[in-house]
Amino acid sequence: MSEAITTEACVRAKEKLDILRENIQKVIIGNGHTIDMVITAMVAGGHILLEATPGTGKTTLARVLARSIDGKFSRIQFTPDLMPADITGLNIYSKKEEAFVFMEGPIMTNILLADEINRATPRTQSALLEAMQEEQVTVDGTTRTLAQPFMVIATQNPIETVGTFPLPEAQLDRFAIQLSMGFPSPEEEVAILNRFSEDDPTRDVGPVITTQDIVSVRELARQVKVHQDLVQYMVAIVNATRNHSSILTGASPRATLFLQTIAKAHALSCGRDHVLPEDIKPLAADVLTHRIQFYSTTDRNSKLEIIGNLLDKITVPSEDFS
Repeated sequence: MSEAITTEACVRAKEKLDILRENIQKVIIGNGHTIDMVITAMVAGGHILLEATPGTGKTTLARVLARSIDGKFSRIQFTPDLMPADITGLNIYSKKEEAFVFMEGPIMTNILLADEINRATPRTQSALLEAMQEEQVTVDGTTRTLAQPFMVIATQNPIETVGTFPLPEAQLDRFAIQLSMGFPSPEEEVAILNRFSEDDPTRDVGPVITTQDIVSVRELARQVKVHQDLVQYMVAIVNATRNHSSILTGASPRATLFLQTIAKAHALSCGRDHVLPEDIKPLAADVLTHRIQFYSTTDRNSKLEIIGNLLDKITVPSEDFS
């Protein structure tokens, strides 16, 4: 039975998430927004599409996250010759047992890093769909439930990189948010050199909360209250993407659902039992940008600018939402 949402329960949840954030920041320098959104997405039960160039710390971030929650971590390097069975696992005949035995794939984990996902073929990319949507995998007619919590952090190279395959729209729509992990500032890079100069700090990272803590916080986040004015506000935001001169195809109703789920998770991470406009507007671009087809741009910064201008034209509710 899930814990009822109370002020005390929200404060306890925030404390756990603050401890998790601090533990990650012992290794990851900078990228504060990325860390916050990764934690928010995990609380929301969503998955992340992370656009980043090699060497910016995405694997380290995923590995440290898994260690911090005492969870299992798996990494899949996506390549053009990767097959669906390399992700989900397969049945192999055992002479000893005289029967087929299921060999688990790397997807049987808590935190899955799908590295350079857009280097694999669309068929292999789609092997993640069932796991991301249903939190289960089906192999040879047998369905297996994934561990909880389960989260995919998929990274992709910029789409103009040689040897990449654009992610299908159905795949993109399963990611709760898209983030960009940029280069550190000169000051942050100096701090990285100093931190890693003598030893690898990831070796000393241990669990500060448990996977069951994350499951409990997820259940609590579902109970966060959303005022009807804010429901209308989220609908107005998504609807505006369907009627914009620079947008070919607007966001789907699934985007509205994800926007609400992310807003509730963010509110809980702030220790509140109710959503405020600041849980919605600053996060909307991360939820919406990858779900929208634009007429004339593929540049993420240009897309963010269009979404930002769109958001500025929508009246923000100003009721007492508590």
